[in-house]
Amino acid sequence: MILDDESFMRLALAEAEKAYELGEVPIGAVLVAEDGTVICAGHNMRETNRDATGHAEIEVIRAANKRLNRWRLSGATLYVTIEPCPMCAGAIVNSRIQRVVYGGLDMKAGAVHSIFNVLTNPRLNHQVQVTAGVLEDECVGIIKRFFSLRRQQNKKHNQVKRN
Repeated sequence: MILDDESFMRLALAEAEKAYELGEVPIGAVLVAEDGTVICAGHNMRETNRDATGHAEIEVIRAANKRLNRWRLSGATLYVTIEPCPMCAGAIVNSRIQRVVYGGLDMKAGAVHSIFNVLTNPRLNHQVQVTAGVLEDECVGIIKRFFSLRRQQNKKHNQVKRN
């Protein structure tokens, strides 16, 4: 059954919630085959695994490579709650993902529209179709909620340290 972009983005948001519960930056991703089958889903695991490459997109690409027993993910669509960073954009291009759908911009590290334009760069050997802004408010909202809580916790921690 082929679902629409919003339905798949809701699955990615559910993954972001899992990351939030783990204390990870709440970014989720879902990789979907051409026929609408979910290949795999994942979320940020950088803190949990103590791995700088543990971004949601990388976790999903690695899982898909293992599940499908191949490195090329041609025809697949990656749904991710926040605009991919340069590392993830490079992995997306190198894995030949056909399309990326993301929710919110990342004005500090975005490599699709915000800072860099990796996915559609004509100088690269593969270009990716991009759809931006799907469920943007929800995708950005969970990030804002996470960092707001983080700031509150840091403020309390610093007050306790001073006393």
